[in-house]
Amino acid sequence: MKKIFLTLGAFLLAGQFALAEVTTGETAKDFTLKDTNGAPHSLSAFKGKYVVLEWVNHDCPFVKKQYDSGNMQSLQKEYAAKGVVWLSINSSAPGKQGNYSPQDANMLTQTKGAAPAAVLLDSDGKVGNLYGAQTTPHMFIINPQGILIYQGAIDDIPSTDTADVAKSKNYVRLGLDEAMAGKPVTVATTKSYGCSVKY
Repeated sequence: MKKIFLTLGAFLLAGQFALAEVTTGETAKDFTLKDTNGAPHSLSAFKGKYVVLEWVNHDCPFVKKQYDSGNMQSLQKEYAAKGVVWLSINSSAPGKQGNYSPQDANMLTQTKGAAPAAVLLDSDGKVGNLYGAQTTPHMFIINPQGILIYQGAIDDIPSTDTADVAKSKNYVRLGLDEAMAGKPVTVATTKSYGCSVKY
């Protein structure tokens, strides 16, 4: 019995400290994905701008927390006004939770009042695996030089309670504000939380 517990503990520990596929402080990996309207978007095309990558699954309660509170939409609109390119990426595989047709995905974006520059479809999971995206949400910030300057959780309260949004420290806001002010990002990597990406 002790051996079983030790094995389980080792498994949980390995999962908890699993390394992402991208390294903060290094050049972000380029990719091309089509959006919900069929238009291709390449990360390299946005060089010279800040880019936020947001892994999304609207059926996930952790994502619902951010959207039902209006927090994610507010961030998208606020930073778009400052020239930041916000890309929502859906890596849910066909038949899995959160996978929607392009038309239904557009309807969700509209009904939720979301304002990303584009919603990108990654149904084969190639880009999600390229970045080591583990949860929804999982957030990444890339600076105008193409360097990954933040990856991890959206905030520091891993709950599904919308009331926690106002009390939390938002790592995306913190990272963008610091970087755009010419300061180093004080919290550059955190452990993301949420639902597992449905590859």
